[in-house]
Amino acid sequence: LDEIRKAGLYDAIWQAFAVLLPVQTVGVMGDGRTYEFVCALRAVTSVDGMTADFYHYDMNFLGAAATRIINEVKGINRVVYDVTSKPPGTIEWE
Repeated sequence: LDEIRKAGLYDAIWQAFAVLLPVQTVGVMGDGRTYEFVCALRAVTSVDGMTADFYHYDMNFLGAAATRIINEVKGINRVVYDVTSKPPGTIEWE
């Protein structure tokens, strides 16, 4: 949420969160291979929560957020963004 606030997007987004997925992926950090977890980001806009659209982040924002997460959160080497609307998906992950 820190990056969302810094970008001035806090009031434009109805709900935003990160999900640590129970999936590991191969990556490279420095000169070595890594086998770490995936972090999914989710942000939506909505009026009443009955329907919602994914928030259309600027790609530069997503790139910067992903880089910060990978550099600052131990055990994560990949970040993905959920672009599912409601319906067919739900806002929260279960």
